[in-house]
Parts: sequence; C-alpha cells; structure tokens
Amino acid sequence: MDIVHMFELAIAMVLAIIVLHYLAHRVGLPPPVALIAGGAALAFVPGVPTVTIDPELVLVLFLPPLLMDSAWTIALGQLRRHKIGIASLAIGAVLFTTIVVAIVTHLLFPSWPWAACAALGAIVAPPDAVSARAVLERVKLPRRLRILLEGESLLNDATGLVLFRFAVAAGLAGGGFSAVDASGRFLLLAVGGALVGIVVGTVWVKLVRRLGDEYLMIAATSLLSWIAYLLAESAHVSGVIATVTTGLIASWHAHTVLPASTRMRGSSFWEVMVFLIEAAIFMLIGLSLRGVIERAGGFGAVIETMGVPSLVLLAVLILARFVWMFGSDLLIGACARLGVTSHTPLGARATSVLGWAGIRGVVTLALALSVPEGFPGRDFILVMAFVVILGTVLLQATTLERVIRWAKLAEAPVDKARVTMSQAEAAMARVQLVTVERCAYDGDGNLIHPKLLDRYRRKASMIGDYAERPEHYSPIFHAHFDVILEAIATAREELIRLHRSGEIDDETLYELERDLDLEELSAISAKA
Repeated sequence: MDIVHMFELAIAMVLAIIVLHYLAHRVGLPPPVALIAGGAALAFVPGVPTVTIDPELVLVLFLPPLLMDSAWTIALGQLRRHKIGIASLAIGAVLFTTIVVAIVTHLLFPSWPWAACAALGAIVAPPDAVSARAVLERVKLPRRLRILLEGESLLNDATGLVLFRFAVAAGLAGGGFSAVDASGRFLLLAVGGALVGIVVGTVWVKLVRRLGDEYLMIAATSLLSWIAYLLAESAHVSGVIATVTTGLIASWHAHTVLPASTRMRGSSFWEVMVFLIEAAIFMLIGLSLRGVIERAGGFGAVIETMGVPSLVLLAVLILARFVWMFGSDLLIGACARLGVTSHTPLGARATSVLGWAGIRGVVTLALALSVPEGFPGRDFILVMAFVVILGTVLLQATTLERVIRWAKLAEAPVDKARVTMSQAEAAMARVQLVTVERCAYDGDGNLIHPKLLDRYRRKASMIGDYAERPEHYSPIFHAHFDVILEAIATAREELIRLHRSGEIDDETLYELERDLDLEELSAISAKA
C-alpha cells in the first residue's frame, strides 16, 4: 500500500471515528465498544487492505501522550494519600494476575514452557489507561475510587512491560521465569525511569518560560511526553515511569511557568489531540482483527482449537482481579482493627466496582503483537489478547455504569480542614481588594480609580456573602449568569449582522468575537 492510499485510509478512519462517536452517544454505548466494532467491520470490507500494526510504533506513538495527559490532570495530593492502594493495584494486582494466568495456562497447555505462560499472563494482566479513561468520563465515582483507578492506569503498564520483556527473553533463551529476578529488574527500571523523568521535567520548567512565544511553549510541552519516553527507553529504563514523572512535575509547575493564554490554548489543542489518539487506538484494534484471524487459520480454526481455552482464561483473568481486590480489602480491614494502619477498607460494593473496572486495551494488543516469530504459543497469545480486549470492553465497559449505580456509592466526607471552592474564592477576592485599594490612590492620596475600587468592593462583599450562605445565593447567581449569557448571545447576533452588512471588517469581527468568547467562557465557568 503506497503512501497516498495510507493517507486516504487515515482520513477514512477519522471520518469513521466521528460517525461512530456520534452513534455511540446517541444509543448510549461506551465509545470504545462502537469504535472497536466499527474498526472490525471496516477491516472485513472488500478492498480494504489488511492493517499490520508495528507494536513498538504503537507504544511509542500512543502511550506517552496518554500517560502525560493522565499525569497532568491527576490530583497529586490524592495520589500521595492513596499511594499504598495504588501500588497494590499497579504492582500487586498485575503480579498476582500474571502468576494466576500463567498457572492456568500451563495446566491448559502442559507443553508450553513457563516463560511463555508468564508472557501471556503479563500481556493480559494490566488494565488499560485508555479504556479506563474512556469509561470513567461517562460515570461518577467517589474520589477515592477514581484516584485509585487513575493511579493504577498510570503505573501498571510499567509492571506489565517489565514482566513481559523478562518472560520473552527467558523464553527465547530457553530458560525459566523467575518472579524474584523480574521484581528486582522492575525496581531498577522504575528508579531509573523516575530519575530520567525528574531531569526532563526540571529542564522543561527551567526552559519553557524563556521561549516567550506561546505557540513555542505549546509545541515544546506537546513534545515533552515523547522526549521523556524515548530518552528513558534509550537508557534502558522505564519509559512509562519517566513519562509519568515528567507529567507530574510539569503539571505542578504549569500554574506558574505558563501564561493564562498559553494554558487555555494548550488545553484546547491537547484535548483534541488526546481525543483523536484514544479513538484511533480503538479503531486500530478493530482493524487489526482481520490479520490476527488470518494468521490463526480463519474463524473456524480459531473457534475450534482456541475458543474454549480463551474463554476459560478470560474468566480466570476477571476472577483473579476480584480475588486480589477482596483479599486486599480484607487485609486492610484486619490491619485497621488491630491498629496497624489508619486506612479504612473500601467495602464490598466499592471493591466490586473496582474489580469490574479492569478493562484491557492498547497495551495488551501492542505486547501481543510484539511477541517474536517462533515464540511458543504465539498464535494463541495473539488470539487471547483479542478475546481479552473484546471481552472486557464488551462485557465490563458496557455494564460498568450499571454496576456503579447498583453499588450506590456515597462520596466520603470531606476533611474538615479542607477549604471549599467558595471560601477560596472569597480569600482571593479579599487579596484582590487589598491590591486595588493600594493602587486606587495616587502619591498625594487622591482617589483616581473610584469605579474600579467600588467594583472590587462589591465583588469581595458578594463572594464573601455567598461563601457563608451558598444555598441561599446559588439560585440568584444562576439566574444572574443566565442573563449575562443571554446578553452575550444577543451581542453576538448584532456583531454578525454588522459584519454581514459590511459595516465592520473581518479584523474587527475577530477581535470583538474573541472578547465575547472569553466573556461567555467566564460566565459558564462561574455558573458551574
């Protein structure tokens, strides 16, 4: 397939993404389900070439920006607070699932070496960051569960990648698989990746503000994830950990090193890019199904020789996550009763939701496709990877929202020392008023900005009153900003009329439209 046809296929895929996302929202399906199904259907259309995915390219192209996006938006304070729970999921659950799947695989295929069984376990063990994000955007979870799932998806890929590479190396060398050696290797790669991430993040903080131009800042920040990942991989340490560490550092300092306009424009650009990347991943999963089935001998051969073992391992995979979740929660409860820890258990309903959220995706696919030719059980590993992805997406992603509603999870009480949003706004308004009062008078003590001073006094008074009685003022504020939004809409209509009638030129249109857009966004944010 030449480069022009590849470009045409890419355009067709983007158009399909738009249509499938629209249909998914219309019928209430999770977008990953519609995208995988659409990609699979497109793959079998006559004339469409077989899509062959380079697994290394998939990991390098798609994984770093998605990890960076998750690290950029995650609540760092909550991440530190729940570090033990996140480590239990990102490391403990992946290790446990790998071991369980490896044991069951060896029972199903006694002729397989243990290294091949461990490789399959490492491929299917880590839940996918992309799949989790795509589902969590549609549901409301208590803060603790959301941070556990987001933290798990940030770090579990590193565990799975290390275990997989160690198992493949052992399998090709004809040796056995050692969990102890893999754990030591993981620690080394994780520490090395964190060091690379610290260096890259620190350099970005020092240099980005010196660029001056906001477009250069956005471009430099957009490349940050790939720079961290590629540097770490070239140093033979964890690119995943390096990217996450860089993202956490950049996110922490972005509020001080990036101007407001850069943050706004950069966020819009980044959100669209991440949307297309996530959607493209699920489309590629569906498109690559045809090649996998052809290599395995067709649908008939797959169902006859691999159907039952694949379903057994899928059930074992889901069950292993539940066993780890409930076992960990019971252990936390026992330690809390003995006074060993201050952590409280999640409870059966929350643990069930956490167990059901183990959806697999791009990492599982990329690792399966990267299994070398001649590796024991390679055909079954490829088929099993698709069974796991399709099974967890179709079964768990489509029902997770109902499971959450069934669980009736309540948000944990907020720490009493926590400052509410309205209280923070009141504190900001008081500081603003002090600044305006200082600058409102000239050197001789004459008031030179009376209207500005009056405006900020009224603002501080209103916000202070709202912070004390939000339930009383909330309807008034909503009505207030509804009027503002309606006034903006009429002003926009008049602006368009003036332009269409030739009374103002294009430059005036764009300048005044930008002002209205900023005013509208401010009103929408304040109303929310």
